[in-house]
Amino acid sequence: MKNLHVAGLVAGCLAVALHASAGSPVGQFSDSADIGGPTIAGSTTYDELAQQYRMTAGGINVWAKSDQFQFAWNKLKGDFILRARVEFLGQGTDPHRKMGWMVRSTLDADSPYADAVVHGSGLTSLQFRRAKGAATEQIELKGTGADVIQLERRGNTYIFSAARYGETFESATIDNLELGDEVNAGVFLCAHNGKVKEEAILRDVRIIQPPKAGYVPYRDFIGAQLEILNVFTGQLEVIYRSPEQFEAPDWLKDDRTLLVNVSGPGPNKGHLKRIDRITRATSLVDTGTITHNNNDHILSMDGKQLAISSGEDKGRSVVFKVPATGGTPVRLTANAPSYAHGWSPDGKWISFTGGRKLHPDDRADKYDIYKISSDGGDEVRLTDSPGLNDGPEFSPDGAWIYFNSTRTGLMQLWRMHPDGSQQEQLTNDGLNNWFPHLSPDGKWIVFISYNQDVKPENHPYYQQCYLRMMPANGGTPRVIAYVFGGQGTINVPSWSPDNTHVAFVSNSDNIK
Repeated sequence: MKNLHVAGLVAGCLAVALHASAGSPVGQFSDSADIGGPTIAGSTTYDELAQQYRMTAGGINVWAKSDQFQFAWNKLKGDFILRARVEFLGQGTDPHRKMGWMVRSTLDADSPYADAVVHGSGLTSLQFRRAKGAATEQIELKGTGADVIQLERRGNTYIFSAARYGETFESATIDNLELGDEVNAGVFLCAHNGKVKEEAILRDVRIIQPPKAGYVPYRDFIGAQLEILNVFTGQLEVIYRSPEQFEAPDWLKDDRTLLVNVSGPGPNKGHLKRIDRITRATSLVDTGTITHNNNDHILSMDGKQLAISSGEDKGRSVVFKVPATGGTPVRLTANAPSYAHGWSPDGKWISFTGGRKLHPDDRADKYDIYKISSDGGDEVRLTDSPGLNDGPEFSPDGAWIYFNSTRTGLMQLWRMHPDGSQQEQLTNDGLNNWFPHLSPDGKWIVFISYNQDVKPENHPYYQQCYLRMMPANGGTPRVIAYVFGGQGTINVPSWSPDNTHVAFVSNSDNIK
């Protein structure tokens, strides 16, 4: 009996080890292991070149009072956003095989948890267990077949957002779910059949930490990463990361160098920086004594000149031009604030946004679209509508200036001829759309869209937003990227010279 008792203790300890022991680091995750002791062992591997995870898993279920699954996770505190594109491999055995994001109090099989889950059948749901050993509950989303999934934590509130790639998110929320301050958060896969092994791929995996409570916009900054997206295939790659906030990537004609401005903090604040997309090497652009550069900088269409916007007029932005290789800037706009956005294809004109007090009794600047000769001179006002007009960019053929305006309520995309005539609206939907950027062949527009919880006249930092694309003559936009960013994400023309990729900046407070 004594030996049987010892054997029972050993077996019990082994069972605990199977569901509670930590595994090995993989990619962005500090640990990976099977939870709940599934009969068939799973695994998580990371392909650094492809920037994607491959998971295999057995496991009876993630449901009821106890779970079995493969898990790759980090210990996280505070608020965070977890996002990925997911794909089951093969037809699968059970329609309720599951994968997604999970947040657990512990690694015990019966731990309280919340997850953002996609089933093999296409069902998407927010599952949660409120207490140790309690029954699992769920909220089903209306949409099916989602392959972009996001789980956000705000205190004790968990928000599951899901979409088919190309569409906007649908969301479900659970409040007052107490999982503890420090949680185990990561990706998981479950076969829903203890006798088989399932496989899945996870791409574009992002573990995002928003700025801490109390941060002051435009004074406090978090880290940034430069991402490059193939707008037709959806392939996404992070090529550069820095704890120093940088913004607004502009693609040089050599097809490998991107130009950004640095917002800070750090010694490079207010400077422009080149990033080599192949070697990841960086270098500063010489702009002489003009060192308060912001995220409104643009290359001429031949790539030889650079228009920069810098707070050199008592802290208010004015426009300069400088050789693209660097040199002594020449001031173009006499009035401030002025923000450069476009350069005509013949090189003769620069379009910009200007804030002006148009009448002696005006208490605030009125923002409109202007143009000025690239040699300087008098500015020409092109819009006089109510509301804010911003982001003017010439089309590659010179026939149009595309811009955004609040004149009809929300911020929407417009275009007009370069003399200001024939102003016409291109978008009219429930999102706030900013900064239309034309592909070099003139066929497509890429722009950034905020939800309605952001005021139409604002384009702040550190928001959940979308990059969307549509034909240059108008049409139905489709989502091409799901982004935590906003201000500085895509302020300038950022298409690759071959019309296939765009570059943008996303943000997180955990970038080191």
